Amino acid sequence: MKMSGTTVEDSNPKIDEKYRHIYVIIEHFEGHVVPVSLEMLGEARRLMDDFNQKYDLKEKVVAVVLGSNVRDLCEELVTYGADCVIYANHEVLKYPRNDIDTRIIAQIAKDTELIKEISPEYQSAFARPRYMFFAADNTGRHLSSTVLAELESGLASDINKLVISDLEIRHEHKTKGKTIRYEKILEMYRPDFSGFLWTTILCLDNKNPEILREYHPQGCSIIPGAFKPIERDRSRKGKVIEYSPEGYQDSKIKILNRKVVKKTVDYDTSKIIVSFGRGIRENPERNIKMIEELAQTLGAEIGITLPLSKKPYQLSQNFDSKYMIPDRVIGTSGSKVAPRLYVAIGLSGAVQHIAGMKESEVVISINTDKNSPIIDESDIFINGRLEEVVPVLTEQLKKQTNIISMRSN
Repeated sequence: MKMSGTTVEDSNPKIDEKYRHIYVIIEHFEGHVVPVSLEMLGEARRLMDDFNQKYDLKEKVVAVVLGSNVRDLCEELVTYGADCVIYANHEVLKYPRNDIDTRIIAQIAKDTELIKEISPEYQSAFARPRYMFFAADNTGRHLSSTVLAELESGLASDINKLVISDLEIRHEHKTKGKTIRYEKILEMYRPDFSGFLWTTILCLDNKNPEILREYHPQGCSIIPGAFKPIERDRSRKGKVIEYSPEGYQDSKIKILNRKVVKKTVDYDTSKIIVSFGRGIRENPERNIKMIEELAQTLGAEIGITLPLSKKPYQLSQNFDSKYMIPDRVIGTSGSKVAPRLYVAIGLSGAVQHIAGMKESEVVISINTDKNSPIIDESDIFINGRLEEVVPVLTEQLKKQTNIISMRSN
């Protein structure tokens, strides 16, 4: 075929047949599947249903679980969208261990014998998974990088949108300047560092004859809360396969004791959250004090945007250690919240932050910029300097509180 005077070469369909299925790496804690794993399964199910219809194939969603006494979790994963569950069960795998988990997941990905049980119709040419999903959390970010390095493929991190499509690509190195059609490519989207633009990441094979090389699986880590799990269907049927890995007994590290450190900030039970961003810059410590007083008046928890956790301002140790910490970050790199009232002070509304608070019932924002993206998420937008608005708002709230208190007595 031709487009704009340029010949479009089709990729070799035989190469494409070597890669099948979406493998979803499942995380669990104290006998329960971590929510982001169910979210990934749901998105994998939606993608694969569309994929099979579009390409007239029968590829599957494969969940991969490592742990001790995890057999019961496998049936649950089937009800949430998995066609097949591969699990490795051993006491050594009770807790996440990156070195061991990396080896085992890489083994599973490269094991061509497994395909006999998953989908024997694809057995003759199968080499590796087509796609692989990890969670973009502390465990998954580390594990995804080491697994994909072991498999010598690419990785897109912190993704919150996925599309599978056929693309016509022209690249100086990968296609030697020719326009080539790539099929079944996973388009992986994430907000860029500005927070206002999208970056599309592709994991493409080298089609240049001088540097021919294939990159599979196409892998990514997915931000918690980016997708929704599908509705649980207890009538769903799937195959459960126990896998006996090699090489996990020879680790030089042993876990003798484990203590889970909980977050210092509890957003789950907070009905009101007051968050602030770089709008505090003119006098950070004084402005934080004003915001703190407002939060105390409202009985609210305090949140921040991601840039503030990087400690851009000089503050006293008390404020720095109390507020400028990762546990208070709301957004794709922190917590996802859904309070009854969300007060956004001096923050612009970057895509990452919006993703973390868009489920709030009522949003009040205070900002000097009438064109700030946060206005689109706001039920009430106050155009003004926080230094002027916050003290007045706090004073009026205290008056109303006193009136209510007097009437109650």
